[in-house]
Amino acid sequence: MKLSKFAKFAWFTLAYNVLVILWGVFLRASKSGDGCGQHWLTCHGEVIPTAPQLKTVIEFSHRIMSGIDFFLVLILMIVVLVKFKRPNQIRVFAILSFLFIITEALIGAGLVLTGNTAETLSDARPFWAIGHLVNTFILLAALSMTAWLASGEHVLKLDRVDRKTSILLALGVIGMLLIGSSGVLAALSSMLFPVNSLIEGFRQDFSNTSHMLLRLRVTHPILSVMMGGYLLFLGAWLKKQDSENSTLSKFRNFLTAFIVLQFAFGALTLIMLAPILMQIGHLLLADAIWISYVLMSASYLSQNE
Repeated sequence: MKLSKFAKFAWFTLAYNVLVILWGVFLRASKSGDGCGQHWLTCHGEVIPTAPQLKTVIEFSHRIMSGIDFFLVLILMIVVLVKFKRPNQIRVFAILSFLFIITEALIGAGLVLTGNTAETLSDARPFWAIGHLVNTFILLAALSMTAWLASGEHVLKLDRVDRKTSILLALGVIGMLLIGSSGVLAALSSMLFPVNSLIEGFRQDFSNTSHMLLRLRVTHPILSVMMGGYLLFLGAWLKKQDSENSTLSKFRNFLTAFIVLQFAFGALTLIMLAPILMQIGHLLLADAIWISYVLMSASYLSQNE
């Protein structure tokens, strides 16, 4: 199926958001979040920083990318509101995308203004990190649905979904948000409490004297394996319920491939003590799994009788 220019723009906006997220991982992992000090929107009180350090360049470039992202999502919403008249589901998701790009910016500003960046560890920082992750996932889901609805004659038929399916799909969403939350805490703890060996890391995880973040870190691989198995089961179950749905099959295949790859990538990231490049790849796969799950579910809900 040939995509319209608008559909291509919607998918581009989604892809650009993923790129901004990945640069944000590099920003955090390189401990450059304080590159502009505790200033927002300015950088060290300047509109454009003069004689910046490397971390200032990293932080400022992320802000520039985020600013472009904001206007892309704004344009997307405006085009949707003009192009699609009420009632139309795409309007809902385009508006949600814009609302959550605003909250994404506000959370980023809050992290900077409260000093919860770089190597700072306050009591509130884990909650900021989890809030950031949840907001990002909702933003990606809304953008994914906007692009998907822009790409064909799709209509969600939520009123035809039985209770069992609703529960299974909801468990998938809740489980992935839990994995993501445990993942950001694990990444934060690894950055703040680096180790020189895998054995040393395990000792931190199970020591009664370790920081709570370190003792929670072990939940991430456990939850990931459990949830990965559940998503593989759910994908197979949905496919069995609607075997003729080719779009569902496509996204289910994507989901399966990304999960298997993530298992291997996650293990390698752990063994290599989470270098920055591996962290970026790990989150890229996590985003791909989330988007695939959202679109697989949407494909099922749009044609389920």
